[in-house]
Amino acid sequence: MPQNPIQFQHGMSMNELIAAYGTEAQCEAALQQARWPDGFVCPECGARAHCTFVADRRRYWQCACCRAQSTLRSGTLFHASRLPLVTWFQAIYLVTQNKSCISALSLKRYLGVCYRTAWRLKHKLLEAMAEREDTRPLVGVVVADDAYLGGVRSGGKRGRGSENKVPFIAAVELDPDGHPQHVRFDPLPDLKATSVVDWAAKALDPTVHLVTDGLASLGAAAEVVAAYGAIIVTPHRASDLDPFHWVNTFIANLKTAIRGTYHHFKFRKYPRRYLAEAQYRVNRRFALRSLVGRLVYTCANTAPCPEVWLRLGVARAG
Repeated sequence: MPQNPIQFQHGMSMNELIAAYGTEAQCEAALQQARWPDGFVCPECGARAHCTFVADRRRYWQCACCRAQSTLRSGTLFHASRLPLVTWFQAIYLVTQNKSCISALSLKRYLGVCYRTAWRLKHKLLEAMAEREDTRPLVGVVVADDAYLGGVRSGGKRGRGSENKVPFIAAVELDPDGHPQHVRFDPLPDLKATSVVDWAAKALDPTVHLVTDGLASLGAAAEVVAAYGAIIVTPHRASDLDPFHWVNTFIANLKTAIRGTYHHFKFRKYPRRYLAEAQYRVNRRFALRSLVGRLVYTCANTAPCPEVWLRLGVARAG
């Protein structure tokens, strides 16, 4: 059997990470390039004219128009962090180059930080991924299915009524040849028609041709897409499952990665971030080597995420 070129592609090796981002100066240069690729832009007024100075061993940029002062980290995901950028870049490498997921406990051991620091760092990166993926609507032909995170509590309900299960919709965008391009994993408060309509309006382009199974509530998405079709899946007929091959494959891979990495997380509190972690990597699976630089760019353009807000588990307003 020939090797899968996506599975066996060359990523970034540890030696390449050290060569590119092994010092604080290299990381600062990379962050500056990601944040201001065409030169400094004042975050307050948008002017470019500026001066720079160093105070308390920290470099500042001062706008010549509004006099606002900025540091390289201010206003980014790295804002107010005491960790060296080298540690941040190592965490970005570990999060992006693993085929599955990496837990905060593993980050703690790899980076030599305390667990709370590792958790905060991990969730900030997941939030950056989630906000980046929120803006990606699927187009063309999309096959979607409902699925669940979590499991049965002892003595609890089974199936869709389980108190420990969080529903989400997995949707796969297919090219004209039927090959998967992009995916979305979106948690929903429930699978009622109103929730499905809200999901479709956000996750799908209006020109989409959507295909789902026979779950009645999923048909509500028909009002916000160009075309809709439902396939009633019969368990005894394997051919009925063919249209859902890719979406079922991605759901299975997602659940395997989560179960193999996280022994426990609060399904009802943080599903958006954990689903976004998988979605971010899947949608960039064709260019594994570039993921470190791309996530650095995303972090440079993500607003600060204080720990108090992170622990609320909510999406940022607007």
